Amino acid sequence: MKSHFPLDTVNAMSLQKTALFFALFGAGMPLFAAENPSTAASAAPIENYTYATKLDIQKVVGTSEIPDQCGAVPVRMTYEDSHGQQHTLQYLVMGQCSNG
Repeated sequence: MKSHFPLDTVNAMSLQKTALFFALFGAGMPLFAAENPSTAASAAPIENYTYATKLDIQKVVGTSEIPDQCGAVPVRMTYEDSHGQQHTLQYLVMGQCSNG
């Protein structure tokens, strides 16, 4: 029985699906790579900063790098409060716009 697709078409479709998977998977990797390893291990929820947020920062454990993008970009800071509890705070900063 003859296949509906020639072999070259099937291989090209598989290659396209594989390339799409790696493109989507790779796009999220900088977010994980920018985190401090101790931050990734902790199960503390990520809190979004607002002007009403009451901060109790005793010690900054780590911060993520500012992405090389123009405009406002999210970054994270992991810190310990005065009770020794670890928190991760996400807030916006201006990105490093190096392309012009």
